[in-house]
Amino acid sequence: MLIDLGPHSNPAKAPDGRRLHGLAVDPHTGRVVQWIYREYLAGRGLYAIAEGLTRDGIPCPSAYDPGRNPHRTSNAWSKGAVRGILTNPRYTGHQAWNKQRKDEVLLDVDEVTLGHTNKLRWNTPDQWIWSAAPAHEPLVSMEDFDTVQSVMAAGGRARTTRDRARTVHPYALKSRLRCGICTRKMQGNWTNDQAYYPCRYPEEYALANTIHHPRNVLLREAVLLPPLDAWIARVFSPARIRETVGALAAHQAPEALAAQTAATQALLADCDRKLDRYRAALDTDSTPAASIGTGSPRPKPSAPRPSTACAPSPPNGGSPLRIRQIIEELGDMTTALVRAEPAEKAPVYAGFGLRLTYLPERKEVQIRSDPELHFIGQEVSEGGLEPPCPCGH
Repeated sequence: MLIDLGPHSNPAKAPDGRRLHGLAVDPHTGRVVQWIYREYLAGRGLYAIAEGLTRDGIPCPSAYDPGRNPHRTSNAWSKGAVRGILTNPRYTGHQAWNKQRKDEVLLDVDEVTLGHTNKLRWNTPDQWIWSAAPAHEPLVSMEDFDTVQSVMAAGGRARTTRDRARTVHPYALKSRLRCGICTRKMQGNWTNDQAYYPCRYPEEYALANTIHHPRNVLLREAVLLPPLDAWIARVFSPARIRETVGALAAHQAPEALAAQTAATQALLADCDRKLDRYRAALDTDSTPAASIGTGSPRPKPSAPRPSTACAPSPPNGGSPLRIRQIIEELGDMTTALVRAEPAEKAPVYAGFGLRLTYLPERKEVQIRSDPELHFIGQEVSEGGLEPPCPCGH
């Protein structure tokens, strides 16, 4: 854990209030790390260690410190968490640098004018740079750490220095499909020249949550896209635009509507103040004629126009007229959506704001649409079509 070591020793940084920080052994989790190393050196595997920690009620890293791990599941220990502890050199007390390097990679080898992108890649342990002396109290010895790395390397697949060529595959529903059992996102996987969306749920998570979850839940993209496109074409068709607009407007959150009303009233008041200043300037005889752009006598201001013309549409959707404009723009794309390739459909699905939930027991997909307004530079408030529309496959 990170601790405060007092004022900074650098005279240039101390006046700014900067302080030194260092690492110290956490009294609660330090013993767990040492136990993991002992068990692994005794011959237990990663899954056996993770299952034992979960069974004994010892919180995993994301459960012990959720503030630093908001994106991780805190239900139980996973094999990845155990592997990360066994390969972390900080537990030796020494600092290790040069564990990663930054490489410049061409965006397209066939079109070099597109430029480069930076990618972080791991260096092999023989390229690491170690501190000569320990920087903090060690939890394991260097000998035990090196032995663990040797055992893990011998048990893994054959290592080669050749970098594998990575192929980027398109996924039309990337980050939009969730498992209905564990609510986690289903990751894309390319198998036999087809896109699949599996949900691999470790057994230790199922044991900790006492839920029945198959080890693998699999959904093929080619089976889902045709009924999904048909649903979009039906919901956003011109014949149903009135019904769709009403559903979107009716399910906006009350607090969002209140915020939209307040923002609109503020805009109207600001426009009224500006109009009053312009009228006062026109009525003032000392105002130069050039400021109005003509030398003719200035007419008296006519009756005030409604200040609503100065106010843009609410910042988060709101009015049925605005929602209708959005739906009409989205509806224009439904015709081309059916004939488009899967790689071209991802940004269209993003525009419709699709959120899909796969229910493997019922063999159906629930669809929720929250249209986004990046097509026209604004956003629609949270809401959608209720209830979710089941899409069988």
